[in-house]
Amino acid sequence: MSTIRETDLPGIGRKFQVEARSGDKLVIVVHDDGRRELYHFDHADPDESISMVTLDDEEARRVAAIVGGMVYRPQSLEQVQMNMQDLIIEWYRVEAGSPCVGKTIGQLEIRKRTGASIIAMVERDHSKRISPGPDAALRDGVTLVVAGEMAQVKALRRLLAQGVS
Repeated sequence: MSTIRETDLPGIGRKFQVEARSGDKLVIVVHDDGRRELYHFDHADPDESISMVTLDDEEARRVAAIVGGMVYRPQSLEQVQMNMQDLIIEWYRVEAGSPCVGKTIGQLEIRKRTGASIIAMVERDHSKRISPGPDAALRDGVTLVVAGEMAQVKALRRLLAQGVS
């Protein structure tokens, strides 16, 4: 698992050191004026920076959106989560044998029981059903795009996986 260490830099800002599973080391310095400096370190010499990039606040936010998956979601990922204030949008894959398989959204009373909404269904063949209604049946392997607050999304995951909300 990757390790992230935070350090206050009085008069400068804050430093984040990320040691990735790959062995890469990345240091991010967030300056009080909004600038971000990113330093990438050599595997062979973890004290030797091999590259550095400086971003202003707007550039850093754009890069964060890209890295965080808010701009593009790779097709290989089965579960991704975006967090916008209290709203969570999550991709959830329905597994074979789940108690929800073969039942409709209406039969499961998803919105009533959890407060979360299924905003899209993506089938294995990549066909999409946007805003599926209560008659939409859940099949194994379908990826659901769900929205709600964190507790609502957790309740929806429990309902789909265990049959209880």
